[in-house]
Amino acid sequence: MNATASARHGVESAYAWARLMVSLALMTIGGVGMYGASVVLPAVQRDFGAVRADASFPYTLTLIGFGIGGILMGRLADRFGVMVVALIGAAGLGLGLAAAGASSSLWQFTLAHGLLIGLLGVSATFAPLVADTSLWFTRRRGIAVAICMSGNYLAGAVWPPVMQHFIDSAGWRATYFGLAIFCVLTMAPLALFLRRPAPVTAVQAGASATVMKSARFLGRSDPAHPLGQTPRRLQMLLCVAGVSCCVAMSMPQVHIVAYCTDLGFGAAQGAQMLSLMMAAGIASRLLSGWVSDHIGGLRTLMLGSVLQGVALLLFLPFDGLVPLYVVSGLFGLFQGGIVPSYALIVREYFTPKEAGARVGTVLMATLLGMALGGWLSGAIFDWTGSYRAAFVNGIAWNLVNVGIVGFLLYRVRQSQRFTGHWS
Repeated sequence: MNATASARHGVESAYAWARLMVSLALMTIGGVGMYGASVVLPAVQRDFGAVRADASFPYTLTLIGFGIGGILMGRLADRFGVMVVALIGAAGLGLGLAAAGASSSLWQFTLAHGLLIGLLGVSATFAPLVADTSLWFTRRRGIAVAICMSGNYLAGAVWPPVMQHFIDSAGWRATYFGLAIFCVLTMAPLALFLRRPAPVTAVQAGASATVMKSARFLGRSDPAHPLGQTPRRLQMLLCVAGVSCCVAMSMPQVHIVAYCTDLGFGAAQGAQMLSLMMAAGIASRLLSGWVSDHIGGLRTLMLGSVLQGVALLLFLPFDGLVPLYVVSGLFGLFQGGIVPSYALIVREYFTPKEAGARVGTVLMATLLGMALGGWLSGAIFDWTGSYRAAFVNGIAWNLVNVGIVGFLLYRVRQSQRFTGHWS
């Protein structure tokens, strides 16, 4: 490749930004597989005559497949390129949505979500795209990755009202068949745009920038004993925190449509609230990236966790239509930056050579938390006949997360006193 072509398709070139927009589009389209199970929950429960916990399980299995598939798709992307993975995602979503729409029982619907939609579909449109984006940017890598990761929330803003419209007019099965065709027809051409491999200069610059950034943060903590913990213990604490915050996070995200239906407002209003929640999450995700550059990942995580707890508390006294719209918007605005904070914390307190595996492990813990919380909230509803106890359960899990983050912040202050450095 000559110098002119290299510049035209190099790091932070116009092509790199166009590639970012394609990745954003792929993540937004692929996200339909994650949010679809929440939107169709009332219709599926009614169609199959299931209890709320069983009707919530497809979402749970989708998240489990999403988490496991992220590791698989990451390895495939490293070996064969992100274009191949995106094509696999298009096929997985197409087959999975069609199979779910044709299912004659709840277990068939659940397996289609877990194995095809989650494991092969949604997983291909998240972590591999984020990793690929990071290779095409150096100076603007933070905002580029934030934009890319916002596709997950953009999907939550776009798809619920669109799906609910077609569910009301054509039924959930026809909606799933239509989405299967749409995903294949749109994702396959977009995937072909990603066929160009990252330039060697981008990979080298990315490695250099990571080392420099890690060295800056590692000055605050001994990488052999980060925050006075063994690396394994700190990893475990972050995983427990990730599960806890996301069990709490999943309650409104998974059950807001069903909750509104139970209150008599209708599924359409619930889908709109979920859309509002995710749209606010986009703004939160971008804003939290800027905040974390000034106060660090741990403090950003604490801020988001405390505010998420406040929003969950507000769901208890306010169950009118307008107040629920307001609280849903606040919830999205408060929690959008929580999950990215874990990746920043790993970068701050672990060595660069361990960052990839440790980030993947912590993000899998957050997905497992979402999966567990989605099912658990439905089970609590079945046990109590109300979502009130489910909200209280979410608040309790959120307190566990705040406690762990508070302990780690205490360790930061101890480290600062010992070393004489301030973060």
